[in-house]
Amino acid sequence: MPSDVEYSPVGEGLGMRDYWLYVWLRRAAVIAAHVTGLGLTLIISLLSRPGTSLFSWHPVCMSVAYCLCMTEGILLFSAEGSPFCFKSLKCKVRLHWFCQALVLIAAVTGLGFMLASKNVSELPHLVTWHSWLGISTLVATVLQAACGICLIFPKLLRLSSSPLRLKLYHATCGLLVYLLATVTVVSAMFSDWFQATVKGVAWWGFLLLPLFPALVVMNQITNAYLPRKKITS
Repeated sequence: MPSDVEYSPVGEGLGMRDYWLYVWLRRAAVIAAHVTGLGLTLIISLLSRPGTSLFSWHPVCMSVAYCLCMTEGILLFSAEGSPFCFKSLKCKVRLHWFCQALVLIAAVTGLGFMLASKNVSELPHLVTWHSWLGISTLVATVLQAACGICLIFPKLLRLSSSPLRLKLYHATCGLLVYLLATVTVVSAMFSDWFQATVKGVAWWGFLLLPLFPALVVMNQITNAYLPRKKITS
């Protein structure tokens, strides 16, 4: 039975693709999101001075996981401003899985360094909002990876939902995980370590930086999977 709802590319329902300014603004936004994710990862890595302590590796691993790999793993599906825009969908899916595997590896490694640092310093675990958000984000990331496996092997797992609907569920859950990761990164800006390292106007700049890629990712996913009624004559 055909559905009366379809999922259309960005802006087609509004005819926005006819405006060159809109197209170029979208491309500029995606490129800026790439630069912001990479720049934030590099700056946090420099500020944490990896190797000076066990804790110093935690910000490095987590920024690589969520600011860089997860962002790139989503933006590679963008048709505007992505270095992989000319690749086939099959190639993009493989790259997406590679990026998300790196997310899990880096995130678990970062968690391990944090646990080791807390144990050495004999400090209690899970006493801040950032730590609880971080655990929630990691659990959500693992669950989202499991959803991705269901999407690749629906027949093997004997799932009743259609592949199109599974893609919608995966994209929606992925957006929620990314937004949760963004909140976790922003909460890290309020930690004692970060506030002692970055002060003044620079701190406010860092506070806003993670929000821009999140807006671009949210726009990409919602517009790609936003349902609209079919127009029938």
